[in-house]
Amino acid sequence: MKFKFYFLVPVIALFNCKAQTIPLYVGTYTNGDSEGIYKLDFNTETGDLTNLQLSTSTENPSFITYSHNKKYLYSVGESNETISAFKIQKSGTLELLNTVTTHGGAPCHVSLNTDGTKVVVSNYMGGNIGIYKILEDGSISEASQVFDHNEADEKPAHAHSAKFYKDDLFVSDLGRNRFYQYKLVDNAYQLESKSIINIEGNPGPRHFEISKDGKFIYIINEYGGSITSIERTDTGFKQIDTDSTLDENYEGKNSCADIHLSKDERFLYASNRGENTIAVFERDNNNGTITKIQNISVEGNWPRNFTLDPTGKFLLVANRWSHNISVFSIDSSSGKLKFMHDAKIPEPVCLLF
Repeated sequence: MKFKFYFLVPVIALFNCKAQTIPLYVGTYTNGDSEGIYKLDFNTETGDLTNLQLSTSTENPSFITYSHNKKYLYSVGESNETISAFKIQKSGTLELLNTVTTHGGAPCHVSLNTDGTKVVVSNYMGGNIGIYKILEDGSISEASQVFDHNEADEKPAHAHSAKFYKDDLFVSDLGRNRFYQYKLVDNAYQLESKSIINIEGNPGPRHFEISKDGKFIYIINEYGGSITSIERTDTGFKQIDTDSTLDENYEGKNSCADIHLSKDERFLYASNRGENTIAVFERDNNNGTITKIQNISVEGNWPRNFTLDPTGKFLLVANRWSHNISVFSIDSSSGKLKFMHDAKIPEPVCLLF
């Protein structure tokens, strides 16, 4: 049985908020009631989510991202080892441009380079990453480069996320407990380091954030329930801190998922699946260290991806198992969160403004 969605919004509010409404696209898992990528209208003044629509039917679009001009959207197909390019229509629906293979199982992350000419896809089960060119019509080429992290007689690689920063490409590999660095040389990427720091134990580096100046990197560890803070130095990189994402009284199982810096980079946010919270950290913009100031319930179950809206006033969480998106207001001075309301949607896993 498919979900039915009802959003009750006063008629006067609809007229008043029209000019401050922006789209929110939602990637989902389609194992149950979901049919693909959805779109909601988000009010940047009230935080309301309205007008749910199915933008395109596609299988397990678990991670999505925009082109730089927001005319196109790119989505991995986690169960069929593909990445697809869509053109965004005025109605909010998505027109498929093309689909290509990711050359690895369970693609779980996609991101663009600085000038929007390339995308990189991380393949969790494949343990590799693929780099693709974005063509003039918004479609994507076949992979121009594929880097495999698997090695003989070693535990399987699980590339979980990758991001470009200027001429660098960083990759977080949960299976190998490594943080790879690639360098752009003569318009192609080359391996610079199998791990920019020595990651001890088995914390499972998953997603990460890079400060705007490129000086600090924050890695969230899925198994370790922690954040590893890294500083770029004149000679390379060094670890400066490790901080728990969990409340000191929590004793249950946990798997960390996502991490984001606030727009002004004064605060860092991280999601806990199990404790089902968002951990809030205050950040020292000078030395890059972080201090936890809050753990707040996500008002749902199994928070996967979350995002901050473009105004920086709201944080939205995709709760996979409770089938809802929770909306929090952000205190601009303290960075702390306050739950406002939620909207029902089947198996949300990725939120895109």
